[in-house]
Amino acid sequence: MSLLSHIDPLYALSGVLVGGLVGMTGVGGGALMTPILILVFGINPATAVGTDLLYASITKTGGTFVHGYHRTIDWRVVGLLALGSIPATALTILTLYELRIGSRTTQAVITDVLAVALFFTAVSLILRKPLTRYYTSWAGELDPKLVRNLTIVTGAVLGVLVSLSSVGAGAIGAMALVLLYPKMGAQRIVGSDIAHAVPLTLTAGMGHLALGSIDTHILVSLLAGSIPGIVVMSFVAARASDTAVRIALAFVLMLVCLKFWFF
Repeated sequence: MSLLSHIDPLYALSGVLVGGLVGMTGVGGGALMTPILILVFGINPATAVGTDLLYASITKTGGTFVHGYHRTIDWRVVGLLALGSIPATALTILTLYELRIGSRTTQAVITDVLAVALFFTAVSLILRKPLTRYYTSWAGELDPKLVRNLTIVTGAVLGVLVSLSSVGAGAIGAMALVLLYPKMGAQRIVGSDIAHAVPLTLTAGMGHLALGSIDTHILVSLLAGSIPGIVVMSFVAARASDTAVRIALAFVLMLVCLKFWFF
């Protein structure tokens, strides 16, 4: 009873909704939860970012287990992304600590850039097959070493963006995987994206915990709703058709774009 008394039903409901979207599409953790905490609940931006990072690391762990069970994770790709993201995350958190950089101005710049990137990501997913054919005929097969290096660089970029805003682990990661691995199925894109987000958001979240920007009451309430949501929808995503997952992902990205542009 003592644990239940600390759960806020409104936060828990938000966790169910966002956790379900993360399980289905791999996107929605930072891109939707952070704005909800700031715009709907009036939480301080720094606290919203830090709390959301730990929330994302725990919820996506559940999703990773499900996707791993269904073998919809490319662990080699996850490792390459983490090779870039973990050091970049640690350096970003250290920089924030040393320079005492305020998050509001930085987030404003990042969200403007992400809005454009998310829009093109959604378009590329909706038109994935024709774009893939055109991209293959124009660029041909990418050199495996180049793909490897670009994957590591992508991880580093994600480490910086996620540490500053809690946004990008799902959406930008999915975009990069689509471009770098055009033959990878949508389920594996989602699964690999979720699996990589676990060490990334955990590292960033622990950094924010050290900076004091975590609200444990909100975190517990969000987890109470999101863990069941992400597990159930991860099962649905793993069994859904390639087209269904791709369109669902594009729809979520469009909603995120609207949030960035109009709020």
